[in-house]
Formats: sequence, structure tokens, C-alpha cells
Amino acid sequence: MSTVIPLADISMADLPEVGGKNASLGEMIGRLAERGVRVPGGFATTATAYRSFLAAGGLDARIERMLSSLDVSDVTALTHAGAAIRSMIEEQPLPPELERDIREAFARAVGHESDPDVTWAVRSSATAEDLPDASFAGQQETFLHIAGARNILAAIKKVFASLYNDRAIAYRVHQGFAHSDVALSASVQKMVRSDVGASGVIFTLDTESGFRDAVLITSAYGLGEAVVQGAVNPDEFLVYKPGLRAGRPAILRRRLGQKAIALRFAGESTVDHSTVFEDVAPEERARFSLTDDDVVELARYALVIEEHYGRPMDIEWARDGRDGLLYILQARPETVASRDDGASLDRFVLHSHGDLLASGRAIGQRIGVGAVRVMASVAEMDRVRPGDVIVADMTDPDWEPVMKRAAAIVTDRGGRTCHAAIVARELGIPAVVGTGTATRDLIDGAVVTVSCADGVNGHVFAGSADFTEERTRIDRMPPIPVDLMMNVGAPDQAFAFAELPHAGVGLARLEFIINEMIGIHPQALLDLDSLDGVIADEISRRVAPYGGPREYFVRRLAEGVSMIAAAFAPKPVIVRTSDFKTNEYAHLLGGDRYEPTEDNPMLGWRGASRYVTDRFAESFSMECEALRFVRDEMGLANLKIMIPFVRTVGEAAAVEAALAANGLRRGQNGLEVMMMCEIPSNAMIADRFLDHFDGFSIGSNDMTQLVLGVDRDSELVAAAFDERDPAVLEVLGLAIDACNRRGKYIGICGQGPSDHPDFAEWLVDRGIRSISLNPDSIVGTWMRLAQRGASALPEPESALEPAGGRSS
Repeated sequence: MSTVIPLADISMADLPEVGGKNASLGEMIGRLAERGVRVPGGFATTATAYRSFLAAGGLDARIERMLSSLDVSDVTALTHAGAAIRSMIEEQPLPPELERDIREAFARAVGHESDPDVTWAVRSSATAEDLPDASFAGQQETFLHIAGARNILAAIKKVFASLYNDRAIAYRVHQGFAHSDVALSASVQKMVRSDVGASGVIFTLDTESGFRDAVLITSAYGLGEAVVQGAVNPDEFLVYKPGLRAGRPAILRRRLGQKAIALRFAGESTVDHSTVFEDVAPEERARFSLTDDDVVELARYALVIEEHYGRPMDIEWARDGRDGLLYILQARPETVASRDDGASLDRFVLHSHGDLLASGRAIGQRIGVGAVRVMASVAEMDRVRPGDVIVADMTDPDWEPVMKRAAAIVTDRGGRTCHAAIVARELGIPAVVGTGTATRDLIDGAVVTVSCADGVNGHVFAGSADFTEERTRIDRMPPIPVDLMMNVGAPDQAFAFAELPHAGVGLARLEFIINEMIGIHPQALLDLDSLDGVIADEISRRVAPYGGPREYFVRRLAEGVSMIAAAFAPKPVIVRTSDFKTNEYAHLLGGDRYEPTEDNPMLGWRGASRYVTDRFAESFSMECEALRFVRDEMGLANLKIMIPFVRTVGEAAAVEAALAANGLRRGQNGLEVMMMCEIPSNAMIADRFLDHFDGFSIGSNDMTQLVLGVDRDSELVAAAFDERDPAVLEVLGLAIDACNRRGKYIGICGQGPSDHPDFAEWLVDRGIRSISLNPDSIVGTWMRLAQRGASALPEPESALEPAGGRSS
């Protein structure tokens, strides 16, 4: 075997000689270039050459003796041993044959480049690296922006020595690999000048939920090390794979990161690859670091790579700021979320907690409790005790020897693909990253609860909170006589909720999405040119990444809706158009300029009454544009529309016409339009309303209030509020019977069925087709309905198992 091999001649079959990273690079250059995947070329040294280098003078035996008795949990001893071994390796000269082969391979690579300013990246690739069950990511060193054969040789020597970094030694011990079994290959590739461009990470699944139909892309300006280590909060993009394959618009979500700094080269290229963080200009921070076309191109690369390897992948990419092209730098198997077999679902439930101390991006869906250990640098590792909560500005691979001890990790900086996030997932502990101020706000030694159990946002609470953990065996759910659907309001939780047993989404409230993802009154967006002052400045700041105020509303709303529709596809997702009341609309930015003051907003200007007035027509048009885009352009035709609070048949007809005028015609492209049945008139003359809709979804809360004349929010009469009152049941029965008689959809999306099992049973007996519940009620209600008919069935195995649950 030669000491050096061109990357173009390498495939995965050469993994024992060139390691996982270099084998993957060669595989992509040789097999995927014809499918458009762009990977910079170069050459790699072999594991045989590395072992020969260590064997010279018995260096390998001396290293083995030093490590045989090392306790890696002794941080001081680990530091001393690692430094001594690295020094020994760097002091030993390369064998003459290896040095000659490297110089010749480098001369050939340089000869292929017409640009005299091209520099090179020297990367490490361990023979036990990038395996499906152990990533070893970031354990060894990479040296960037290297020029000249002499510097290349020096960098390769440093790469060889990096196999014995403290973190790499500890990681091998923790993963059960013998040190002598792991060898190193160094690759030399054309440098992609992302220092003056952008870079980031791609996962071919959603890293938190494991959802397989999405590609997650992170991006920031400058070298990718800043993203990987968590030094910068990057932009994030989610792309829907089925839409991408169909050639449709497929970006489900864009999230603007702070991108406050960028990692650049400090000066001329040297073996020390000196880098420096520079401030990013405010106008660059305010826009996305990738265009939509860039995002789609990277997502297509990711699809090709995933299909080739047949498993979810973790990919690093870069955009060269000089030629403007996108390159793939690494591709390795994803090693955490892809291991989930989907048979069970672990769920942490926070029952009560102390004061909120810090918030950031949630990593994992778990809860951890421990004493805070605020660490200024990795030099303080020996302070960490088992069960502590590590709090730091950011982490890098040097921290890994102690991260295994932690109950949780909290950082000031970083995003979903930073080092702290990746390691936390692999260790199965919660992490809250990108808090901004945790190192200042959390007190060393204080006990805190780190909760990542409530969606995209993670929180740090004072004290030891009360929580439980349950494992739901979702492969054992017994049959039930009705469809159980979910009420989903937060798009960022949709992927996780879709893991629960379900028949789709019975209610997705548009006002929840508008409040969470837009936060601005739609009319204020439409009137931005005529506004001034603080409000105008704030609106302008928010809409800047999207090109304009109308585009901001439509695209953000479409993102929220498409996240939910994609998560549950192909099952139905019923989206209710906005049902803000006037006092709720007034709380949106700029809303107090447009909303009247009503004595009883519950019975005021809401729902259908808004849509059919000139005063709100253009705002409703923007909602329709977003919904039409998701259905017709993105191809998520499982989306159905529901209209709230329709008082009269005249309003029903007018809304049907308004939808059609905005490109949402019933029956076109399979569109079904439902109506919230929540006013007694809806049930009393149900057939006349059903002439304009494809079915009803009963809103039991409003219906009960209006039948009984009870304000459920008034404690003086709250005791009279009961969905099971005979009068309420009589009205609900009228609606159910009318829909079943005409063969139209009939469901219910109130809280009553989960609060009152007897009410759920009555609905089933009366002929309801679906019951839509909050996600936390799905499993319990499912089991109650199943047990009701269990006498005729074999005893089902319980779907609920304890999973080390605790109540602290």
C-alpha cells in the first residue's frame, strides 16, 4: 500500500487505510460528483504510513506504556500524558519515503490549480472515526489556509500528534476503543475560502425529534469552526425532503441567527493557521447568510449524500467567498437521533418549578437537575463533579473528558449544531445553548433545573423542580372506535408531537402562529410606509430579512403552517383561520392603532365577521395567500381550512366567496373547508351552514358558554360551566346528526373530552368521527377509550411504562 493516495482514487472500501472522514471524501468525489455534489480535491496519507512512522525507534511502544495505567478521569494526569506524547510525535522526523511521497503528491495537486493564491486544508481522519455508532467528531486537529510544501509537512506532523489530544484519549476510553487500534490519515485539500464566505453544518433529519423528512441547515459568516464550537448563533433552515424531491418550494422554516462575529484568518497562511473573531456588520447580521437558492442547493446535496449512504448524515459545508460556490467538506453518519427505533417515546413532564433564570435553544427533550458549575475555561475541568450543571460561554472538544459527568449543559453562545449540542445529544443529557447571559446570571454552586421538555425553547429554573418521566410504547396502542387527533399551536413542537399516536391535527390555530412567529398586527404591516417612530423602526427591523412587510407576513405564516402540515403528512391537518378577539389583536405590535375597544370581545368583532368587512379584507387576503402557498405551491394538500365563529348563513356564503376570490376554492386541488360549530345557530340550522362547508368541528367551550349563558372566565358563575349539561348535549347532537346524515366530517376540538371521560364516551356513542385533544391528553384518552371496549378484546399490554421517573 502506498503512503499517499489521491482522494479521487479513494472509496469507502479504503476506510482501514484512510479513516472514515477521508474515505467519505474520496467516495463523494468519485461517486457523487456526477450528481452535482461539489467536494474539493487533494490527497491523503495512509494508516500504514502512520503506523510505520510511530514504529520507528519504538515510539508506539513508549506511548502504549504511558497510556496503559492512565486514569482519564484524573484530568491533571490526562493533561500531562497527552502533552508528553504529542511532544514525542512532533519531535520525531517523518520517514524519508513518506516525506518524498507527500512532496510529490502536493506538487501534482498544486500543478492542477491555475490560481497562485490557492491555499490548503490539512485535516485528520482516524480509522475509528465517523462510524454509525461513534462519531469521534472534532477529536483531532485540522489546519487551514496552509501554503507551501514545508508548511504542509509540518501540519501533517501536527495532525498525527493530535490523535493524542486529551479529548481524543478520553473519548477512546469512554467508547471502548484500544489506543493502538486507532491510526490516523491526514488529508490535504484545496482550501475553501469560507473565511470570506460562509459555512455551517447540515443534518439530514431534525436533530431534536428525529423527524426523517427534514434537512436541517445551519449557516454563519466565516470559518465553520465558529458554528461547530458554538461561538456564534447561526441562521437555521429546515427543508422538506418530499417537496425538494418533487421540485417544489420546500423551505419549511427560516430562523435568523445573531451572527454577531465571524472567524477569519488573522494574516498570511502559516502552519499555525492563526484566526481571529471579527465583528459582523449590522446590515449583514440583519439578513440571512444564505439565499433560498443556496439553501435548496445544499439540501439537494444532502439528499444525494443520504441516499448514497443509506442513512441519516451529519455534513459540513462551506461557501467560497471568492468563487461563490458551495462545497461539501465532510459527511459522516448521524449517531444519535437515527438510533431511535420509534417503538417508544420518552416524555418528561415538568409539574412545577422555581424562578426562571435563563432561556435559550433546547437540545434534547429531557430535564436535568444539578449544582451550577460556572466555568471560565477548560482549565477548570477538575472543578466539575458528577451530576453538576456545566455553565460556560461555549464548549469545544477539549471539554469532553468532563462533559460525561454533567447532568446538563448551559452555554451563552451556540446553536442546534454546535459542539455542546452534539455532545449533549450523544450523552443523552439536556442542554440549553445560546442563552446569552447564563454565565453571568447563574450562581456557582446553586441547584437548578434545566428543562428542554417544552419545545424549541429551553429554560433554567431555580431549585430542584417537580417532574416525572414516562415511556410510552407507541407500538402497542390498542384499537379505539374513533379517530384521535391533536390540537397543535406551536410549529416548533410539531415534529415531536407527530411521534405520538394520532389521526392528524384537528385544530391548528392560526392566531397562535401569528402571535409566536409574526407578532405584528397585519394592518400595521400593510401600512408600514405611513407609520413612523419606534413602531415603524421595530417593524422595519423584523421584516428586513424577508424583503418587505407583506412578504414577511405571508412567508412567516406559511412557514408555521407548513411545519405542522409536513410533520403530520399525509394525515389531515385542519388549520383554523385567525380568531383573535379585538383585545388580543390590540396586544400585537401596532395593534392598538387599529382595534376598537369592546365591552365584550368574546361576542364582538372576531372570526368570520372580520373576514367579510373592507376594514380587514386585505389582512385576510394575506392569510389566504399563505395557506394557498402551502397547499398549492409546497404541495402539502393534506392541509384543510376551518373558519371560526360564523354567526349567520349569509356570513358563511360571504366567507366561501372570499376564500375563492383568494385562490382557495372548495374542491379545487382537493381543498376541504370546515366550519367551527360553536354558536347555537350553527347546530339549529346545521344543514343550511353545511351547504357552504365540508363539515363541522365542534368548539365545545364557546358552544357551552352560549347555550348556558355562562362566562367560563368568571369565577362567580364558573361552576355552571359543564359541556355535559343536557341542553349542551342536545345542541351537539343536532350538529353530529346533521353531518352524519349528509356524509360530512364531524369532529370536536374542545378540552371537554379529555377532562371528562364520560363526555368522550357520549360523543363516540352519538357518532362523532374524531376527537381532537391537546397532545398531553392523547395517550390517556386513547387508553380509556380502548378499555371501554376491552371486555370484548384480549387484555392489552399497557402502553405506559415507568422509565426511571422521579418526582423531585
